[in-house]
Amino acid sequence: MRGTDQPDSVGARLAVRLSGLRTEHGWSLDELSRRTDVSRSTLSRLERGELSPTATVLGRLCAAYGRTMSRLLMEVEAEPPALVPAAQQPVRRDEPSGFVRRSVSPPHAGLRAEIVEGTLDAGAALSYGNPPVPGVEQHIWVLEGTVEITVDDTVHTVRRGDCLRFRLRGPSRFRCPGPDRVRYALLIVMP
Repeated sequence: MRGTDQPDSVGARLAVRLSGLRTEHGWSLDELSRRTDVSRSTLSRLERGELSPTATVLGRLCAAYGRTMSRLLMEVEAEPPALVPAAQQPVRRDEPSGFVRRSVSPPHAGLRAEIVEGTLDAGAALSYGNPPVPGVEQHIWVLEGTVEITVDDTVHTVRRGDCLRFRLRGPSRFRCPGPDRVRYALLIVMP
């Protein structure tokens, strides 16, 4: 959200929402820092819209607030229409991790499921702490490449055409062993 000079931009609304969530929980920046293992200064900069959160930091914040990342992003974006044209699907790029996340079917009021397309560069890995909503159901269908997904301390090698499904109750890790990037569809169903 660097250079976010439009008060109504998604980045500015995300900063306001992050600050609002902390206030709703009655936490100081120090308390949130302790709960997320993200520095107080980084949290402050995020809430002022001076810094854009990485996928890892956003994942830690979502876990602390008991939300999926998509749900948090939905809270700061306009209500999505029933039809979501490809050109209007929110895309989030996390350049440092080599991760791109497209919200194909964003969370919608009254619906429990969402669909995300993820791509991860060869050699890249993403680790998530405890899920924001324990017991959330996930189905991961690999469209291209291979991904190693660690769930409940078990590493699953998921190749093109394979589908891994589970209820997420603890940490997870996605790693693309290469040689090519991986592209997958993730179906998330709230409990």
